[in-house]
Amino acid sequence: MAEYQDCSVKDIAEKYIEGTPQVSVVPVNPDETNPVIRGIRTEDSSLTENTVVYDIRFMAYVPGSKYPVQLIINVEAQSSTTGYPLVMRAIYYCCRMISAQNGTEFTKSHYEKIKKVYSIWISTTPRQKEKNTINRYRITEENLMGHAKELVRHYDLMTVIVIGLGDLKDKECTDILRLLSALLSSQTDAAQTKQIMRDEFGIPITKELERAVTEMCNLSQGVENRGIEKGMAKGQAKGVMDSLHNLMDSMNWTIEQAMTALKISEDDRQKYQELLSKQ
Repeated sequence: MAEYQDCSVKDIAEKYIEGTPQVSVVPVNPDETNPVIRGIRTEDSSLTENTVVYDIRFMAYVPGSKYPVQLIINVEAQSSTTGYPLVMRAIYYCCRMISAQNGTEFTKSHYEKIKKVYSIWISTTPRQKEKNTINRYRITEENLMGHAKELVRHYDLMTVIVIGLGDLKDKECTDILRLLSALLSSQTDAAQTKQIMRDEFGIPITKELERAVTEMCNLSQGVENRGIEKGMAKGQAKGVMDSLHNLMDSMNWTIEQAMTALKISEDDRQKYQELLSKQ
């Protein structure tokens, strides 16, 4: 992040982050409660969309700024095998974090009070071409006619950063990529991760950090296991949907008759009715 390129990690952690980061508690879409920031919302929800929760969200001050500027920073871990471009979801999150400031950071037409937002995405299972990469996406000014110049702080309001992790054995997996890969990879256990942090990055392993690393490694393994389970469930649902279609087409049955023939439970019937209605 350009705002912190001249700062030490210690200063960033101790001087510029405001309060305690909110972890997995605020929805992305808007129509739920809108408490006053200090209190920033870590999730948004909409009447027409399922609730999606921000992984980590927090406020941070811009060092050395002459203006009372803060950043709202969102950090997400995600797989690249989602079926949609990850950067598009990241931009959507930025837009949500800006629009959610209406009524919290500013009211009425005081758009000059909008806080800049960052959405940082760490792709834990990137495609091969995306491994060991860090890409940044932001708004820039382009003069098509004339020479008018706007202040950068007036339009530089959102930045997306997408980080593609690699394998620790990759020669390109260095610096922050190596540290994040060690922390978030299911290929390393807690002992290996702590050794990399201590020997390669000079990070002192306190009891508190040791406990956090162990939890992080357990979380990484859990994410991988949940991904496998989700893939199996998705494949099972597709098989049921195919069977329902076949019965409805060949037997000229209603969806209820087809679900009865397949012995689909009452609890699952609503789900399959909704899936069929979307096709």
